[in-house]
Amino acid sequence: MSSSLAKSDKKTSKFISLILRHKPETIGITLDEHGWADVSELIAGVSRTHPITLEDLERIVAQDEKQRYSFNDDKTLIRANQGHSIPVDVGLEQVEPPEMLFHGTATKYEEAIDREGLIPKSRLYVHLSGDEETARKVGIRHGKPVIYRIKSGEMHGDGYVFYRSVNGV
Repeated sequence: MSSSLAKSDKKTSKFISLILRHKPETIGITLDEHGWADVSELIAGVSRTHPITLEDLERIVAQDEKQRYSFNDDKTLIRANQGHSIPVDVGLEQVEPPEMLFHGTATKYEEAIDREGLIPKSRLYVHLSGDEETARKVGIRHGKPVIYRIKSGEMHGDGYVFYRSVNGV
């Protein structure tokens, strides 16, 4: 895996994530039904507030630890791999999950999850991790972490469908 992003690239990456996962209209672009955005339009729109070149974008995509983004083969299109709150079909692979998966969150959400269960809320899917450490890292971003152990093998046997994104989530 590549190294961490520089501080300025992290800010730009977060802005790109907002655009490609939630609010493309922020910079006046649209995504196609599979979540793809035109790279030149993205660069032009992002550059209004976060100056960026194609080389900068390529570096951000390559070095993002969570592998949030993918280019098409000729790098004319880009999309977020997961985490959308807008309806797109990124072609997630349906898979048979391992016996156990993990969901990281913060204690402030524990009561609601215990009452309502794990629900996607504003996202299209509930995100699960293959290991506790990744789930802990996700949870700590929101406060004191809580990790839920998901009996995914049992759930799959009961008819629940699981998908895996390009970055393994």
